Amino acid sequence: MSQGHYTRRRWMLLLAAPQLCIVLLFFCWPAWVALRWSLYLEQPFGEGHVWVGLDNYRRILSDPSFYEAMGRSMLFMVTASVSCVTIALALALAADRKVRLAGPAKNLLIWPKAVAGAVIGVILKFMLNPYSGVVAPLERWFPGLWRPGLDGFDAMVMINIGYVWTHIPSAFLIFLAGLQTIPDSYHQAAAMDGAGPSRRIWDIQIPLLTPQIFLALVLECSESLRGTFSLIDTMTQGGPGGATMHLVYRIYVDGFKGLDLSGSSTASVVLMALIITITVLQFGLLERKVRYDR
Repeated sequence: MSQGHYTRRRWMLLLAAPQLCIVLLFFCWPAWVALRWSLYLEQPFGEGHVWVGLDNYRRILSDPSFYEAMGRSMLFMVTASVSCVTIALALALAADRKVRLAGPAKNLLIWPKAVAGAVIGVILKFMLNPYSGVVAPLERWFPGLWRPGLDGFDAMVMINIGYVWTHIPSAFLIFLAGLQTIPDSYHQAAAMDGAGPSRRIWDIQIPLLTPQIFLALVLECSESLRGTFSLIDTMTQGGPGGATMHLVYRIYVDGFKGLDLSGSSTASVVLMALIITITVLQFGLLERKVRYDR
């Protein structure tokens, strides 16, 4: 190998070093600590630990409330992921067309990604307040129609709205980038054959966007299982009556409020295993339908 090859390789490693350090420090190391703590009975405040093997897993997996939290998380994964991908795809298809104000619209759609989830939660909690928010007229016209502080279904809808608002930009950018790589000659040929805009979407754009749709779906499914903490903490705190107690928020409640370090670590390991399993299933069942040819 030439000296230039080694120089380029060292530069690549040097440029990747900051990101690798972040991954090791904030992802790999906490995952290893959670796995280790799940096999011990950890005392709070660093007072020692006792080896218990798989007892923590037996305790967690025999708790009905754990399965309730997992079920809520799975339901939210389906509703939030499908909503994000569908809405982002529709917006990207609209923004990709050479229409007036398409440029400013693209910038406006990206802005929510720059806002922290906790800030989004505070804003939406105020906006969706049935008595003082923008939906207050609904309470006057239809009393009891919207009560996220008392009704579990309304609270879940509110969390879904917050999540979709913050995660549409990511999927939107993925779809828009994919649309811009489709050659104009495809659209011109379809137009010459008499295909209208809707037919070109279903016969040309959607099939050629399957790699981007698959990528966005995988990312949203994993993120929806672990990325709702800030919204839940600022909007509902798991209520009302535990209706929004997702698995990721239960881990926080058990670990930081209940000081059950071993139980929360065990639930974290189960959540990691669940995300990995769902991702593997997606690759096994859905990737075969992806078209990578252009």
